[in-house]
Amino acid sequence: MPELPEVETTRRGIAPHLSGQFIAAAVIRNAQLRWPIPEDLPELLTGLMIQSVLRRAKYILLDCGVGTLLLHLGMSGSLRVLPGDSIQCMELPGKHDHFDLILKNRTILRLRDPRRFGAVLWHSEAVEQHSLLRHLGPEPLTENFNAQYLFDRLRTSRSSIKQNIMNGQVVVGVGNIYASEALFLAGINPKAVAGGIGMARYEKLIAAIKTTLQLAIEAGGSSLRDFVKSDGKPGYFQQCYWVYGRAGQSCKKCDRMIQQIKQGQRSSFYCPNCQRA
Repeated sequence: MPELPEVETTRRGIAPHLSGQFIAAAVIRNAQLRWPIPEDLPELLTGLMIQSVLRRAKYILLDCGVGTLLLHLGMSGSLRVLPGDSIQCMELPGKHDHFDLILKNRTILRLRDPRRFGAVLWHSEAVEQHSLLRHLGPEPLTENFNAQYLFDRLRTSRSSIKQNIMNGQVVVGVGNIYASEALFLAGINPKAVAGGIGMARYEKLIAAIKTTLQLAIEAGGSSLRDFVKSDGKPGYFQQCYWVYGRAGQSCKKCDRMIQQIKQGQRSSFYCPNCQRA
């Protein structure tokens, strides 16, 4: 599933092509995504100007002034920008190309989603009050996400630290890959009880989360299965993993064997020597 670095990489890729442009049309080929695409969306969007391209958690937000188009990549989705004079625009859409946003300069923003867990939704009021957004935690790359916040938020928690930092109501966008990688950098075992972690270790964890996400964004995210950037190219952060997907291999720091366990139906990877509970 695309996580925050992949979504932010996508946002940065499409924003220069969309910001300040007028929408000429919208084409719905298959409305049956995770939530049905509104039938009247083409009528609502036609003629509007895209004022900015933002991100909240794993949602890309196209601010159109009178409302916001919310886009989610789901499990396997991608957004591609097809310039109006490109060869791709002359090709027929594939069976997984469910939605097109066509700009007046002929550029096309195309959503491809083989598993159809993505979303294309419209909200005409303050977007932060949308039901999918209003209960979310802070963005991990902002000053609001800091050690004091995390310590106060989790001081009574009896569940594991990894499950907590993957909880979108605690902090958004720290998915399975980046939670495993950040915990390794911070030297914290993913099984550690969140309420038992002190302020000094939370300082390390905050720094590790921010560093991991920033490096992943700079590398264009991770391409493990279906993810490609808006230009169709893969991300490369998977080449930098310390622990994720490396069960049975030697730790790059101490040569001990990387372990794999299940936490909340998700795989966690860690070094039992470098990471303590």
